[in-house]
Amino acid sequence: MSDAKPDAELNAVVTQRMEVAPGLIILQVAPRGWELPAFESGQYAVLGLPPAAPRCPGSEPDPEAAKPERLIKRAYSIASSSVANSHLEFYVALVRSGGLTPRLWALRLGDPVWLGRKVTGMFTLGSVPPDVHVVLFSTGTGIAPYISMLRTFLAEQCHRRFVVVHGARHSWDLGYQSELIALHRVCRNFDYVPIISRPQEEPISWSGLAGHCQDVWTSRVVDRLWGFRPTPENTHVFLCGNPAMIEDMLQLLAQDGFREHTKKAPGQMHLEKYWT
Repeated sequence: MSDAKPDAELNAVVTQRMEVAPGLIILQVAPRGWELPAFESGQYAVLGLPPAAPRCPGSEPDPEAAKPERLIKRAYSIASSSVANSHLEFYVALVRSGGLTPRLWALRLGDPVWLGRKVTGMFTLGSVPPDVHVVLFSTGTGIAPYISMLRTFLAEQCHRRFVVVHGARHSWDLGYQSELIALHRVCRNFDYVPIISRPQEEPISWSGLAGHCQDVWTSRVVDRLWGFRPTPENTHVFLCGNPAMIEDMLQLLAQDGFREHTKKAPGQMHLEKYWT
């Protein structure tokens, strides 16, 4: 990163970069000379790079080129466990027209990057009663906060059921699939439900569910896995990813008596909207 601003401004370093599928990477970032703050699983941190940082091949015209004096910053949900204090992990989708992700994609091991010292967000299990089950709906990179939750709480909260429903266009876009399958095999209180919307484009015939996350709820897949119906009395539902999925799920869940959770009015539906 010879074109970047002096390293003193970039307070962290890339310790792992793994390309998991076309357009999807896992980045681990560690602070340099300072300690990570405590955080709750489900929260997010901010990454940044200067406009002078190189962009990856194939990226589109740079929307940040006219702002050379400012770091380009974006918030990303943390995928690493909240008890891990050596680094933060992020699951990042390449947006070729974006200001930051083409630069993040150009990073290599040991490259400097800016990491915000504050971690924030309300999309956590903190407001979920300890005696209810949890359904985690996601699309694309919206799986990231759930990976942090599972890594942190799954083993110690064996008294309740967790299920991850992850929707993507293709099977290769189902990030963390190997880890989630392994957890499903060893943890009796965890189920994993992947679903893809374009099975006809798979090079090998897809034997799993086809459609969208909403179809998992309407076809009562979770009911069959658990042996009982998730209700507002026994379950909280988290929604993260594509805004269209979230809006549809809010309507479906409302029909079943679930209410959106807010600071002023506690409910059973928790949502985090973003588009990648």
